[in-house]
Amino acid sequence: MSIQGMKRKAVLLLLLIFVSLVPLPAQPATTKLSENQKILHLLNRIAFGARPGDVERVRKLGVDKFVDQQLHPERIDDSSTEAALSQFPSLKMDVTEINEKYVAPMDLARRLGLINPRNAQANPNAPQNNPRLRRELQSMMQERGLNPPQRLLQELQSQKLVRAVSSERQLQEVMTDFWFNHFNVFWGKGANRQLTTGYEMNAIRPHALGKFKDLVMATAKSPAMLFYLDNFQSSAPDSRMLQRLANRPQARKPGINENYARELMELHTIGVEGGYTQKDVQEVARAFTGWTIDRPRQDAGFVFRPMMHDRGEKTVLGHKISEGGIKDGEAVIDILVRHPSTARFIATKLVRRFVSDEPPKTLVDRVAAVYTRTDGDIREMLHAIFTSNEFYAVDAYRAKTKSPFELVVSSIRALGATTTGGPRLAQEIARMGQPLYQYQAPTGFPDRASQWTSAGALVERLNFGIALAANKVPATSIDLARFSKGVTSHDRAIDVAVDALLGGDVSDATKRILVDQIRTTNEPPLVKAFAMVLGSPEFQKR
Repeated sequence: MSIQGMKRKAVLLLLLIFVSLVPLPAQPATTKLSENQKILHLLNRIAFGARPGDVERVRKLGVDKFVDQQLHPERIDDSSTEAALSQFPSLKMDVTEINEKYVAPMDLARRLGLINPRNAQANPNAPQNNPRLRRELQSMMQERGLNPPQRLLQELQSQKLVRAVSSERQLQEVMTDFWFNHFNVFWGKGANRQLTTGYEMNAIRPHALGKFKDLVMATAKSPAMLFYLDNFQSSAPDSRMLQRLANRPQARKPGINENYARELMELHTIGVEGGYTQKDVQEVARAFTGWTIDRPRQDAGFVFRPMMHDRGEKTVLGHKISEGGIKDGEAVIDILVRHPSTARFIATKLVRRFVSDEPPKTLVDRVAAVYTRTDGDIREMLHAIFTSNEFYAVDAYRAKTKSPFELVVSSIRALGATTTGGPRLAQEIARMGQPLYQYQAPTGFPDRASQWTSAGALVERLNFGIALAANKVPATSIDLARFSKGVTSHDRAIDVAVDALLGGDVSDATKRILVDQIRTTNEPPLVKAFAMVLGSPEFQKR
């Protein structure tokens, strides 16, 4: 079967997916979700969608027990996923190892003294100007087991996909994705190419279901965040260290950098409407002077340098800070994470992620109260959401549009497919508008439908569904034969695809379009049926 032939019919599938631009209507007589819908809803929110057999497994276990299980991932055996991650060696490397093993050809040429490091770009013998040298360097890299830095991004993207598809600890993966986006750093900025892997593995992942304060502190001291928002250079204008360095050639201008201070308040804690002023930003920036990176080109660990620190008293949101040294910044974090605006800001983001683009105020209030009562316990806030009436309300069912990452992962899971997370998947997600680890702004990707529903992005979604159903996505394997029993007609193929991908829950309008369209083709019915249902508004939603 020609995949190009199927793509020519993608325009027909737009009849299905256009509905993704607006909320799906609730069934007229429905006042609450059925037990089947409740389980599907749960799997689409606290997991990346259902795999074959998951609905029955959750029904047998019980919704409450499943939620409790996911809230405590340390109790879940995930050894098979851990084994699959062994193909990505950089995940367990420190920065020193990464710098040794992931090297650009230009840097290798410098190490070997093959080019003049002061004039590398213009050097006629530089790799980009000398094909023979480029081939020799590539051969040397293979012999020494070296990889280009871009391989770091590929391994980081691939591990994220493998975990999301196959991990039994689904909520941990959902929350790791959520918090990375909340505390976003941009992989493509300089040293962050070497630092972002450690940021996710050591700052985000271990704290994804813990205390919010620990998460803020871990990100504040992460070399990736210090570099991304330039705090590693921030120092008091009269600091002793800068006075020592001032006479060096090309010395940078001494001074305080406010980037991290501003984003810490606006994006990480109290929010843009949290009640802070520009003076607060300046005072917070003073408190974080001296928070920097030790030996950035080697092990690149966090270090506090007293000689760079502003030793004066600070006042932040009405609180006087005079602890001195590193404790000034730690005191700021303590003030911010205990602020009522932080409780509300974090509660709002969590409810938006798990319930609706327009978070119900009643639930936000309750989750904010849990934040305050438990000193920012993420697990307790999530429990409050997952056991709320608002979470299981009819209006919340399929009310969220899947991000490209969520769509790709849920499609693979729903088909019972396997993947090694090859580069093609990340490329598909980027074409839909979500280049993983490459969002430049510190805001992270917006969590609203409007971010993902441009005409071009919708067509890419359709094309991905067609390629996946036809088993044409490299490093990802599906077997539609598992669904073929009893499929003797195009109509029956639609029923099987709807059952497998949507738990049998599809609107009458969508079903009519699916049946009408599949009757117009001579293509293999199962492939066409699954491609069409993957493109349906019901599957595009979660």
